[in-house]
Amino acid sequence: MYETSTIKEKLKLFTIILIPILVTQVSMYLMNFFDTVMSGQAGAVDLAGVAIGSSLWVPIFTGINGILLAITPIIAHLVGAKADHEIARKVQQGVYLATVLAILVVVAGAFLLNPILNAMDLETGVRHTAKYYIIWLVTGIVPLFIFNTLRCFIDALGQTKISMMIILISLPINIFFNYMFIFGKFGVPAFGGIGAGIATALTYWLVCFIAFGILSKLSPFKNYHLFSGWVKPSLAEWWEQLKIGIPIGFSIFFETSIFSAVTLFMSVYSTYTIAAHQAAINFASLLYMIPLSVGMALTIAVGYELGGKRFGEARTYGYIGISGGLFIALFAGLVLYVFNDMVANLYTDNAEVVELTKHFIYYAIFFQLADAFGAPIQGALRGYKDVNITLITSFVSYWVIGLPSGWLLANYTPLEPFGYWVGIIIGLSCGAVALLWRLLHLQKKQRAYE
Repeated sequence: MYETSTIKEKLKLFTIILIPILVTQVSMYLMNFFDTVMSGQAGAVDLAGVAIGSSLWVPIFTGINGILLAITPIIAHLVGAKADHEIARKVQQGVYLATVLAILVVVAGAFLLNPILNAMDLETGVRHTAKYYIIWLVTGIVPLFIFNTLRCFIDALGQTKISMMIILISLPINIFFNYMFIFGKFGVPAFGGIGAGIATALTYWLVCFIAFGILSKLSPFKNYHLFSGWVKPSLAEWWEQLKIGIPIGFSIFFETSIFSAVTLFMSVYSTYTIAAHQAAINFASLLYMIPLSVGMALTIAVGYELGGKRFGEARTYGYIGISGGLFIALFAGLVLYVFNDMVANLYTDNAEVVELTKHFIYYAIFFQLADAFGAPIQGALRGYKDVNITLITSFVSYWVIGLPSGWLLANYTPLEPFGYWVGIIIGLSCGAVALLWRLLHLQKKQRAYE
């Protein structure tokens, strides 16, 4: 990161930060994308099982990852304030916290997984695939959370291209593992959808080892001496991160879990409906990586400027990100509209599932418009370390407005399963408007300090 003085310089720096984040996020999501697509080629039961498993796993992963994301604004502020001597301690405490959170998730899952799956009205094959997909996936949870902490440190320094390189190396390996374990190649049994969990867990271990190697050997990372002179775990340091991270984590959890809740509610419909819903939401979520990346880049840029008390510059970055979000929304909607038939056929060759997927995609066009506008604003707010209002906004818009309205539309109108998607659209739209108001309010308050 470095200081800029003109709009042109800011656009250039923001693009330098954004593009590697975007490639990284898309590549990371492609792991889940290929899990779903390749499982679908193994059969509708495998696709539905991975859909249920992902619906249980993704909210937990994204929620905990939100807590870990607190490292980004913390480090960005330190870099902006030129307090480099404090960075190694913050990262080490972040690694400790990531490990503890991973262990807590594993313990909770050991007690809750079977009761949750048994409470759902699932076919035996779908329940079996979902259970063991999650079990194998969780074997890679410790290295995954540690890697995400290290990645937040890398990105906060503005070295986002390094994160990109790590994921680009691991993505083809993940696809190869999927091919091996899902379809039973090179002497390995064919595990079907369960094999996608095995492949992804192995990839999590791989990216963690690669990150440790890079941070130990390459400049500028090795200059911070992250892995020497380890400090003792400190509850006070953990609490500093948790104060920022818990609201971020729960905010993300409320957003992602609404999609999972919808999938679980859809368990009353046919396996084909579940599979089609998952296929459509999977691709729409892939497109969501674009505005999400804009938001992550804004957290870095805004946090850096605020750390240096350059409030006007932080405000300018916010405007750049929101404008980018609007453009992205239009682009993503066009992609979904033009290529809906092609997208549906990516996931399965079952004619009924393809037709249902195409219908779901039309609704996805509208809810991603609100998502593409709201995600950059959330990123800017994290740069301000303003996370509590975002938490409240997420809960109200998704769970008080979005899901109940979707349930009513699904059960009391001819929309049936599509009613849940209309509810999501309503919730996301309300959330985006509320977040915009909060950002403008903060920017107005900051003018008093200039």
